[in-house]
Amino acid sequence: MPKNRYQAGPEAMDPAALRLFVDVVEAGSFTKVAAARQTVQSHISRQITDLETACGARLFRRTGRGVVLTEQGETIVVRVRAWLADSEQLFRDIRSTSSVPMGDVRLGILPSAAHPLLTTLYARLHDRYPSIRLNVREGQGGELDTLLDGGAVDMAILFRYRRPDSAEERLLASVGTYLVGRPGDALTRAPSIDFARLAGLPLVLPRRPAHWRAMLDETARSKGFVLQAAVEADSLTLQKELAASQPLYAVLGPYSFVSELRAKRLQATPIVTPSLKRHVTLALPKHGKMTTACQIVSEMVQEIVKTWGGNLSPPQE
Repeated sequence: MPKNRYQAGPEAMDPAALRLFVDVVEAGSFTKVAAARQTVQSHISRQITDLETACGARLFRRTGRGVVLTEQGETIVVRVRAWLADSEQLFRDIRSTSSVPMGDVRLGILPSAAHPLLTTLYARLHDRYPSIRLNVREGQGGELDTLLDGGAVDMAILFRYRRPDSAEERLLASVGTYLVGRPGDALTRAPSIDFARLAGLPLVLPRRPAHWRAMLDETARSKGFVLQAAVEADSLTLQKELAASQPLYAVLGPYSFVSELRAKRLQATPIVTPSLKRHVTLALPKHGKMTTACQIVSEMVQEIVKTWGGNLSPPQE
């Protein structure tokens, strides 16, 4: 008798497979999950097929734009999320009683805030608490909020447009916004530039939808003009490279181009009227107990920024 295609052993339903299932539910796409995990789409698809085989039912329906849950998938996703949350809390409780701080700390961070903060954080952890391991996930603001609310990260470093006023969010630094261009450029050589001067400039801007892009567009509308996006790109590396090599301007926070500024590959001036000030915060989970390892990382991030004088990079010597 031929084997049923939906018969498989329980090994296909290990916690990693269930976490992958939830990741695909949240992303709505095998391709996006593959990109986030730095693998190929076919590998993700094969793992989901194995899970469906183990479950004995289709969990996803393939569409032209990605995947959506089937009725069976809708039924089990709530229980899977609850099981994963309970399992993670169990391990947190166990680790919190350990005399030696250990375990993974999942940190979400904006790409522009990652370096040199995280390299310094890693070095200090490695020296003082070698059993604590960082698990870093980059993302944009709204994405990181979703990951934090869903328990996919333990804490996140974010940009806010208002100062935090809750116990779950700690202010790390407040920064302005800069117009960035090639060395020698007349506009970025000035001490500052009014936002209104951006009218008509060829800009490289993040793609819509993005909260930061929406803020820039709304500010321009309030001044009576529309920003001219010569290039739209989410990659900070690409934005900086275009601003350094082409007659284009980027609109960036100061921590994203520190090394290029010091190497004289870019030139920048603060934007004023308005200054578009942003607040860098450390957001902690709204619910659930933090492990000792998470508490150590949280305190160490704040300690590093404080020793740097309220900046996300050390003062230039």
